[in-house]
Amino acid sequence: MLSEKEEAFIIYWKANRDKQRRLFRQFLLGIPLALLFVIPIVLNFFSGWYKRAAMMSSTSEFSPGVLLLALLLIVVFIAIFSRKLRWEQNEQRYTELLSRKKKQAEIQKK
Repeated sequence: MLSEKEEAFIIYWKANRDKQRRLFRQFLLGIPLALLFVIPIVLNFFSGWYKRAAMMSSTSEFSPGVLLLALLLIVVFIAIFSRKLRWEQNEQRYTELLSRKKKQAEIQKK
């Protein structure tokens, strides 16, 4: 027998699984987690506590575009990866609950 939470999850996921599968939506929902990684990197870089990094950032070899690109790639990767992983976990749970529900229905028919 499925619990109320499991039944509620089946109903919720059946209604929302296609909407949450879209890449743009996954990106938007994953941005807060990605910013938890990027903001400390930016604060650490610009705080100046590491003198050698501060010296390198003031030379002509330093390209702020490369730093910006790296931070942007980190945000995109973590945002999409984390939400895709979450979607896959929910989909796995959904299929397991459906198979368990089907199995219980077959047992009750006998």
